[in-house]
Amino acid sequence: MLMLENYKKVKQVLWIILLANLAVAVLKIIVGTIIKSAGMTADGFHSLTDGSSNIIGLIGISFAAKGVDEDHPYGHKKYETLAGLFIAGMLLVISGKIVLTAVSRILNPVKPDITVESIIILVVTLIINIFISIFELRQGKKLNSLILVSDSIHTRSDVYVSTGVLISLFLIKAGMPVIIDPVVSLLVSGFILYAAYNIFKSARDILVDRATVDTEKIRAITMNFEHVEDVHKIRSRGCQNDLFVDMHIKTDAGMTVEESHLLIHNIERKIQEEIKGNIQVIIHIEPCDSDVY
Repeated sequence: MLMLENYKKVKQVLWIILLANLAVAVLKIIVGTIIKSAGMTADGFHSLTDGSSNIIGLIGISFAAKGVDEDHPYGHKKYETLAGLFIAGMLLVISGKIVLTAVSRILNPVKPDITVESIIILVVTLIINIFISIFELRQGKKLNSLILVSDSIHTRSDVYVSTGVLISLFLIKAGMPVIIDPVVSLLVSGFILYAAYNIFKSARDILVDRATVDTEKIRAITMNFEHVEDVHKIRSRGCQNDLFVDMHIKTDAGMTVEESHLLIHNIERKIQEEIKGNIQVIIHIEPCDSDVY
C-alpha cells in the first residue's frame, strides 16, 4: 500500500512538472523562431524533451505500480527503470538534431533579432526551470523515485543551457560575431548528452544489480546477534524503494527450527531498523562446524 501511495505522489509531481515544462518549451521555441536564435530554439526543444520525458515517466510509473502476479513474482517496479533508459535514448536523438542545426548555422550564419521581450522571456523561463529542478529533485529523494531524480538532473541542465544562451545573446548585442549562437547550440547538445549519461548510469546500476547496501554494515549488524558465528556471501540489489539482501550465516548446529526461524526474523527486523524499512532479507543458515560455502 505504501508503494502504491508513493507512485500516486510521483504521478502528481510528474503532471505538475509536465505542464510547467510545456509552457517553458513553447515560450522558448516561439521566441527563438521569431528572433532567429538557434541557441534559444535549441534550448526550447531541449525543454520540450523535458515534457516528453514526463509523459514517458507517467507511462513507466503506471506499469511499475502494478502489483505482483504469477509471471512477475517481484512485481513490475523495473518499468520505472526502463522508462529512464527510454528517456536517455530520446535525449541522444534530440542532441544529434541540435548538432546538425548548429553546424548548418555555422556554415550559414543568421544574426538573431534580439529584443528586450526575448531577454525577459528567457530570464523568466530560466527562473521557472530553477524552481522545477529543485522541486523535482526534493520530491524524487523524498519518494525514492528514479524517474523524478533523473528528470531533475535533465531539468537542471536546462538551467545551465539557458544561462549560456542568455550570455551569448548579450555578447552578440555587444558586438561579438553571430557564430557564437550556434556554438552555444553545440554546448546545449553537450549538456543533453551529459544528462543522458547520468540517467543511463542510474538505470544501468539497477538493471545489472549493482550492490546497493554496504556489505560491512550488514555484516556488523548480523554478527551482533549472540548465536551468529559467521556471515558470508552477502549480496544486495535493487533501488532505494525496493531493496533486497541475501546472505549465509553460521549458527549453533543444535538450534531448533523454531529458534533459527526467530533468529532470522530478528536479524531482518534489525537490518530494517538500521538501514531501510523496506529491505527484504533472505538468510541461508548453516551449522557452524560446516565447511560448505
